[in-house]
Amino acid sequence: MTEVGDISTAQRTRGRWKRLALFGLAVPAVTAAAGVLVARVTPRPFTRAVRWGFEWDAARVTAALGAHEPAGVARVTDQQYREGDPDAHLDVYFPESAAGPLPTVIWTHGGGWISCHKTDFAPYYRLLAAAGFTVVSLDYSLGPDQTYPTPVHQLNDAHAYLVANAERLHVDPQRIVLAGDSAGAQLSSQLAALITNPDYAREVGVTPALRPDQLRGVVLNCGVFDVRKVVGLPGILGWAMDQLVWSSLGTKDFDDSAAVAQMSTILHVTGQFPPTYISGGNADPLTDSQSVPLAEQLRGLDVDVTTVFYPADHKPALGHEYQFKLDNEDGRLALERTIEFLRKHTEQD
Repeated sequence: MTEVGDISTAQRTRGRWKRLALFGLAVPAVTAAAGVLVARVTPRPFTRAVRWGFEWDAARVTAALGAHEPAGVARVTDQQYREGDPDAHLDVYFPESAAGPLPTVIWTHGGGWISCHKTDFAPYYRLLAAAGFTVVSLDYSLGPDQTYPTPVHQLNDAHAYLVANAERLHVDPQRIVLAGDSAGAQLSSQLAALITNPDYAREVGVTPALRPDQLRGVVLNCGVFDVRKVVGLPGILGWAMDQLVWSSLGTKDFDDSAAVAQMSTILHVTGQFPPTYISGGNADPLTDSQSVPLAEQLRGLDVDVTTVFYPADHKPALGHEYQFKLDNEDGRLALERTIEFLRKHTEQD
């Protein structure tokens, strides 16, 4: 596997069709075009179309992951972590042989803040559990039905629930890693920044459920870490990203939205941010514009950063969420690197 600190100009100028494929926008173009006029008033027509595309792709990838399903993993499912909240459920996976608490990975799923579910990619979570971890997969409220900062408060409450139920769920509250993919990587990085930056937590209005010493690391795949750079862009990709962010925030007035800056983790990380694993594919535009800058920012703060990036000419070209595609050697190696990172940073003191 090749680790690269810079992505070439060639990657920045990849064709439009690859950029559309990034977000599952292979939903029929007619559907999107028909909704353009309505979408000036509400993002809901776009949300429905793209949600279908995301969920179709997640089901396809999850089915392929089934071929790699490990044996010997137990689970506790559909635990409601927030009283009275129908969106606040989580699943827990751990080795059947577990006799006590295990280092715990709390995974927040992606889906553009508008789609997908805690059971998507479940075989991947079981693979992590089989490697000796308790793995928690979370649901949270999706836009545009619920908007920012609702998911942030939900995830913080999920952390509190896991600590309160640590013994029953085989959670070691002193060895926790936050993890996520795509929009889930943004949310996980934001929670890590809230936990380690008290001024930021006060600004957002969150009292973190976890202390910095409980947080051993962060795993971030294919995420958005500077929302300012994905809104107001030209072309259909820019329009699509605006719709996603509008759905998430409940406003399309991005210039006057404090939430855009709050969701931009890169603005709020400090030298107290936990050790971080960051990865993205060479055919994913978010790698160049989001993952690489965050890695550079963290290294400038002397944070321990592990990166898994690829040269622009790497074959096969690795798109958004490549890490879940374990029929590909690069996906398998990324899983190995993830497990190595988790073991290194959750060792007993």
